[in-house]
Amino acid sequence: MSLPTERLRSVIALEKKKGCQNTAVIGGLDKFLAKWAVEAASTINDRSVLERFRKLLSRFEYAAMPVEKRSAALDGLTALAEAVEGTPNNIALNKNQNQSEAPVVAEPPAAYRKKVTQSKAPAASPASLSLPVTALKGISEATAVKFKKLGIATVNDLLYHFPARHVDYSQTAKISSLLPGPDQTIVANIWEVRLTTPGGRRSTEAILGDETGNIRALWFNNPYLVKQLRNGDRVVISGRVSDWKGRLVFESPEWEKLEEKELVHTGRLVPVYPLTAGLFPRAVRKLMKEVVDGFSGSLSDYLPSDIRQHRGLIGLSSAVSQAHFPDDELSKNAARVRLAFDELFFLQLGVLARKRAWQHSQPALAIPTDNTLLNRFLKSLAFTLTGAQQKSLNEILSDLKRTEAMSRLLQGEVGSGKTVVAAGAILMAISAGFQAAIMAPTEILAEQHFRSLTRMLDLLATEKQAVDGITSYLGILPDRPFSVALLIGDAKESGKTAIRGRIKTGEVDLVIGTHALIQKDVKFKKLGLAVIDEQHRFGVEQRLSLRQKGTNPHILVMTATPIPRTLALTLYGDLDLSVINELPPGRQTIKTRWLKPEQRSSAYAFIRKQVDLKQQAFIICPLVEESEAVQARAATAEYENLKQDVFPEFRLGLLHGRMSATEKDSVMGAFGTGKLDILVSTPVIEVGIDVPNATVMLIESADRFGLSQLHQFRGRVGRGTEQSYCMLLAENPSEVANARLAVIEKTQDGFVLAEEDLKLRGPGEFFGTRQSGLPDLKMAKLSDVPILEMAREEATKLFQQDPGLKKPEHRALYDELIHIWPQTGEWS
Repeated sequence: MSLPTERLRSVIALEKKKGCQNTAVIGGLDKFLAKWAVEAASTINDRSVLERFRKLLSRFEYAAMPVEKRSAALDGLTALAEAVEGTPNNIALNKNQNQSEAPVVAEPPAAYRKKVTQSKAPAASPASLSLPVTALKGISEATAVKFKKLGIATVNDLLYHFPARHVDYSQTAKISSLLPGPDQTIVANIWEVRLTTPGGRRSTEAILGDETGNIRALWFNNPYLVKQLRNGDRVVISGRVSDWKGRLVFESPEWEKLEEKELVHTGRLVPVYPLTAGLFPRAVRKLMKEVVDGFSGSLSDYLPSDIRQHRGLIGLSSAVSQAHFPDDELSKNAARVRLAFDELFFLQLGVLARKRAWQHSQPALAIPTDNTLLNRFLKSLAFTLTGAQQKSLNEILSDLKRTEAMSRLLQGEVGSGKTVVAAGAILMAISAGFQAAIMAPTEILAEQHFRSLTRMLDLLATEKQAVDGITSYLGILPDRPFSVALLIGDAKESGKTAIRGRIKTGEVDLVIGTHALIQKDVKFKKLGLAVIDEQHRFGVEQRLSLRQKGTNPHILVMTATPIPRTLALTLYGDLDLSVINELPPGRQTIKTRWLKPEQRSSAYAFIRKQVDLKQQAFIICPLVEESEAVQARAATAEYENLKQDVFPEFRLGLLHGRMSATEKDSVMGAFGTGKLDILVSTPVIEVGIDVPNATVMLIESADRFGLSQLHQFRGRVGRGTEQSYCMLLAENPSEVANARLAVIEKTQDGFVLAEEDLKLRGPGEFFGTRQSGLPDLKMAKLSDVPILEMAREEATKLFQQDPGLKKPEHRALYDELIHIWPQTGEWS
């Protein structure tokens, strides 16, 4: 099916679906048909056929038809499309067709018409895509340096430098119908051009007119236009119309002379490109049009034809061209779907290959389940595992029994009990003679894991002893002591050296730490299970470094940030997924309120009331120190203010990431044992803090945080039996921040919040693919769930059929994949 015919059929189908209300395309069906007719006619070489084609389209006026007659007219258009599709030279017409019944359109105005009689330049060779940008006319070495700042070095890079957005200048209006506002377009004659100096600035002024009236256009600080515009020129003007002293005026609009060529800056969906200092919108847009027209046809479509046909995706050359300079909204959307699919498809292929490589690099050592020890551990707990916890634990234990290395993501709500599930798996690994490790992103979280796990082990042990940073237990294992160590960067070097030595000899069974665990001088004797907490804070390379500490150990990664299942399977497609989607019985619903700045005193009064009831409170601030660039309350300054002026009668503590491990331990120990009433902290307490007596949290500058992070903060309270509260203070929130705060005020479900976060935070921003070791997303949005699912299904199916992409029909796909994933050695 040809592209023009395919697009016409899509528009007809959409128009019928919308009840024939002439709303399928912007500007109406008549305008769309005018453009479509030119595109279709441009492929007809036979002049007599072309003449008949134009006659057939000379009297069709859809907007003027009664609604009840429009469906039949659309059927006529469908018949025309079939005739067009079925003739030689791409388009020919059935000579016996009744011309009086054929749908017709008026010839499009020259403002929107390409030169159909001008022969197209031959497509450049595919090799030309790798040319440096300096090979293009008008790009000097100095200009190339500016493009380099945008990550653009070659012609191919330019083709994939997509617009940030498009401005719709496609609908022309008469001057008499203009109103103050943006995005308006007219076709007019220039009656007069002159220099003017409003406010002392040398500018160009033009008087424009059509048959309905006149209007003024003013280009501020641009006196050079007076030499480019001439009296009598016919131009297209697009931009904002303002009311100035009771008269309408175009302010610094885009403009083009009306010639027999395709418009670039006006009269269409106009691309707006990301720029850097020294690059200017009009010049870059002109360059991009020349590059797209000259080189997009050289792109080889690497996507297998069966996938394109099955999913209704347009060709790559058309997608790139339409992504830059779309014919209409429908074409722009089709281009984005194709290019977004490609990005997510390659992303999924990459993570599937990574998983395969890890699992097949060498066999893992199977870890059996010691049911006697496991039952002792579960019975020692003060609670019974929830159904979701038990299911997740069973999935993990099943993986551990295999000789194929486990790669599993354990995802759970704040306070859902992921640590106890991990503890069960760790006990099984150590009872089987292996070592285990837990890596956390912050020292505070590592210390919290150390405290939580030693509390659990205390319940199993008959005796406990702590020497040189290593805690040893008797009674957990029947034949030897069970030892646990904490290894963090801020500890004394002598202590770290001793712990590293005992890890190497196997004297340490379980080590809990931060990035210090993946340093070169840390060597394990027999690492069987590695657990990574808050996994999205680590890059793929860091995860791989921990895996390489053992003989292909089993890997369990955990996150308390709820991720929609489809997104988790896409971002972490190399991991199997377990979800703890229920909270333990008795967990409190945290009452959440969004407060205005004038309610600050009420918030302080509420905190005072809670502390008087012997409860404790958190106050969270975004920064450690004051910053002129970012107007947010800093923890250090706020701590002094609160301590001296607001809560002088209470005991306050300060916690932030720049403190030493000893200082942080001291503060957290004091708060945990009730020696402090209020803890003022930076976001360092987002995870890993468990103080059941803390019942109230105040978050300063709450509009600066994402929904998932706010939910994490809120999860630090409500961990005891008393009703808990979270107050959100925002000085001057944006529209998006207003939406975020309104959502979290009403919603406790972290998975629902994650879905909303995806919608509000835009493409690629939920985690940031860069820190996950994944390719950047230019066109795809992580909220594009239907495209995500489509890409995952096709990638999984292709990977099952041809995991090495060895088949000839997949060679182009293979070449593109290793270009996108150059570090993925499993493809070579």
